[in-house]
This record gives sequence, structure tokens and C-alpha cells, in this order.
Amino acid sequence: MKLSTHSTTLRRAARSLFGWTRLRPNQLAAMRSVMKRRDALVVLPTGAGKSAIYQIPASLIPGPTVVISPLLALQQDQIAALNERQRPELRAVRISSNETAAQQAEAIEEIRAGRAEFLFITPEQLANPDRMAEVRSLKPALVAIDEAHCISAWGHDFRPDYLALGHLIEGIGRPPVVALTATASPPVRDDIVARLRLRDPEIVVSGLDRPNLFLEVALCPTEDYRWRRLVALLRDDERPGIIYVPTRRSAEELAARLTDAGFPAQYYHGGMPTGARAELHEAFLADRVPIMVATSAFGMGIDKPNIAWVVHMALPDSPDSYFQEIGRAGRDGAPARVLLLWQAEDVGLQRFFTGGLPRAEELRDLAALLRRKPSTKKELRELTGLGPRKLGQYLSLLEQVGAAEPRAKARIGSPRYSPAPAEAAAAAVAEAERQQTVTRSRTDMMRAFAETTGCRGQTLLAYFGEQMTSVCGHCDNCHAGTSVADNGAVGPFPVHSQVRHPEWGPGLVLNYEEDRMTVLFDEVGYKTLSVRVVSEQGLLTLD
Repeated sequence: MKLSTHSTTLRRAARSLFGWTRLRPNQLAAMRSVMKRRDALVVLPTGAGKSAIYQIPASLIPGPTVVISPLLALQQDQIAALNERQRPELRAVRISSNETAAQQAEAIEEIRAGRAEFLFITPEQLANPDRMAEVRSLKPALVAIDEAHCISAWGHDFRPDYLALGHLIEGIGRPPVVALTATASPPVRDDIVARLRLRDPEIVVSGLDRPNLFLEVALCPTEDYRWRRLVALLRDDERPGIIYVPTRRSAEELAARLTDAGFPAQYYHGGMPTGARAELHEAFLADRVPIMVATSAFGMGIDKPNIAWVVHMALPDSPDSYFQEIGRAGRDGAPARVLLLWQAEDVGLQRFFTGGLPRAEELRDLAALLRRKPSTKKELRELTGLGPRKLGQYLSLLEQVGAAEPRAKARIGSPRYSPAPAEAAAAAVAEAERQQTVTRSRTDMMRAFAETTGCRGQTLLAYFGEQMTSVCGHCDNCHAGTSVADNGAVGPFPVHSQVRHPEWGPGLVLNYEEDRMTVLFDEVGYKTLSVRVVSEQGLLTLD
């Protein structure tokens, strides 16, 4: 099938299966890659039809499609939407902890008999060697990874089996992979490609601007001012919304204070029982909870079209988190407000959350265990006393420095030519330091976004490697008249060019704002430099 034929076939399938009269150019470009059996990483905004990118080609390619996503609620919504079509080429089944053994066996048989096309599954299920062999026997033609940013070391989710997805995909026969997300800055994209072991992937990043979201930031001199700004928004807009706070305690206290002030609110955080969180999640989606005060734990799966506003009561840890969270507003296309209320002290709080470095002796002992014999994660937890999250982080670091690798039967061992345990521990600590430096630079970029007097849309998209040649027109600075159009013709190096610094190494030019330029360096993260100093002192050279 030629490229043009692919486009025609895809448009025809979109019309007949989903009733869509047109496909967006970026959707089409990504779908054509899938049709050519090429790996793809797709970063498109919420509401841009990312699911269609794998669903439409899957209906045309012989063989089943395995869909991996991190949340059961998210899976259930997609399964229901596919099965409502009542078309065999769109039928979806699932294997997860929610299904009985009989239901899981039936799902496998439905796929094997050709009565279903999509197998939704969790990473934890795939990590079971028997289940992996079963899925491999189905000869999947495509693997789709939803919310792919979760696989990145820069994300908040360190579920060990999610980080091991590259290995798990190899285990089911390594079909072509399409990774999908609404949020991925350049380092996150690189991490996704590396961890999923994508081969020469087609990378589609576009259209991240959300014109219906009004971006607004206020530096709050006092807590009382921050409270009054929040109350003013709630009085203006009685539609549902989310208030993000940095800690569990602040979620509980703010929800109580709002309720006492006549704004009924509920709180949500990761310390609550799973059942209580699920009930609150459903109540919010069903419009029974108008105001949700939450930590970042209230995240994926919030597919509620009528969220009219999102407020941050402190500076987020990075533009990645901020973009992900404000993306939950205005999914119905109606105008929505996103308001950031911050204080300078918030930066110190984020520095605290960054935490310390891993302990070299724990890493050394873990590396020594892996050298002795391959073990499962359960065995390693018992031998080391490390919790699941910490063990996942340590194994990830050791894998990055060549001291750990996945083995058969869900075991992890040491590569043949791995460094000695003490050397592996030192290298892993150095890698953790590098990651911590980059993480802190992301908080610096979040502060720069909050402090800018230029166009916030341009500043935010530049962080994600996307250039806007005109001001966004939907932020407080644009309305105040302080934004200046970026014509892309300023500065000593073109935007997106590769440069090198004598101390910080290679980097990528992201944007220019007035007399400053932002460069993303591999080793030290995001840096804002004076254009004049760079030019006069020759600090950067084209790489």
C-alpha cells in the first residue's frame, strides 16, 4: 500500500467506523507510520484524538492490538467507547486484576478466535511469564502505550512494571509500537524512546496550544491574598473545577475551609484508601462534587468535559506537571480558566520534595545480589528490605549504568560485563545527581513561566520544544499588552539548533525572550542565558 493509498484507506475507515468526516493532519501522519509498521511517539493535546491513531490502523492491520495504559478506569472508558460501536473489528476485551480467571481466559479466547481486536492489559499482568507467553501466542500486530509519559524517569509514576515495558514488549514478539501522550518535553520524549526501545520512531509533536484556556498567574504576597483570589474565582464561576495543592494536609484543610465558607468541596490525595478515592473519582465525574481539592494524585483518567477552571495554590514542580494538570480544563472546547497562585517560598517546598540522593551502600548491596543470581522483584524486596517504589528507582538507576537487566521468568539479573557493585553504585549515584539537577532546572523553568511578562503560551510551548511565531492571545500578559511577538529571527542560533557549552556539554536551543535564551542541556537541564553574554564571550558553538 502506497502512502497516498494509506491516507485514503484511513479516511474511509474513520468515516465508516467512527463517522468522522475528516482527520487532522497530525493524526494522519502518525496513522501512516503505524500502517507502515513503523514505531511512533505521538504528543498531541487533550481532545486531539490520540486514541484514533492506533484504533483506526488496528482495524485495517491483520492481527490483534495490545493496548497498555496505567489506569483501569481509563481502560474501561476506552473499552466502553469501542464496544458501543458494535463492530467486530473494534471489539475490545481486558485482562486485569478486576477480571476473574474465567473472564481472563475468555478474553484470550475472544482474541484468538478473531471475535475481538483489542486486548487491554496492565503492565503487571504482562510481567507474569505465563501471561506473557499467552499474549505472545496471539501474535499481536501492534502495541499501543497510552499515557506514555508515565514510563519516563521524569514522571511521577515509578511502578516498576511500567518502567520495564520495553522488555515486556520484547517478550510478546516485539510488534510495532505507538506511544501516545498529551505531555512530553524533549527529555521525557528521549526517555520514552529509550525505555520502550523504539526503533527509529516517527515523532509527531504538534498543536499543544489550547486556545480556549485562559492562562493567568498571580504572585501572592500573603496567604490571605491567595485565599481572596481563589474565592473571587469561585464566586465568578460556579461550574466544576479542580484546585491543586502541594500536600495531603493542605488538601484536607483547604477543602474544610472552602466548605465552611459556602463552597462545598471534597479533598483527594494518595494517602486515602483506594475505595474512597474511587468513589470520589466517580462522584466528581458525575457532577456530584463541584469542587475537588487535590494533590497531583488526582490525575489521569479525569476525562470530564465540563471542568471550567483549574487553580494551582502553589508553584508546580515543573511545566510538565502544570501542563498535564491544566489540560483537564475545557475539554468540551468551552472557554476555561487556569489560575496559578504562587509565592516565592513555593520553590523551597519543591526543592524539599526533590528529596535526597539514593544511598550508595543500598545500591551496592542490590548490585551484588543481582550479580550473585537473577531474582524476582518480590525476592529482592525480601532480601533488601526495600519498598516497591524505592526498589523500582534503584533498579532503574542500575539498569541505566549497565548493572541490571531483565531476564526470563520476571527475574532481574546482572549483565555479563557489568561493573563491580561498588563501581555500579557510584555510577548510579552520579546518574541520580544528574537527574536531580535536571529536575531542579525544571522547577526553575516553572518559576520563569510564573515570572515572565511575555506571552505565557509562547513560554510554555517553548519548554515542550514547540515554537509559536505569534503571541497566544489567551493569557493575562497578552491581555495586559506586555507580550511581544517572537518572529523567530532573534539570537545567534536558530531555535531547535544543537549547540555545545564548554562545561555543560550539548544542548538544544528552545526559545528567545527579549534578551534571554533558553537552552536544554543533556547534563544540567534547562538554563536561561543572556544573549549578549553568549554572543560576546562565544559561550556556545553549533554542535
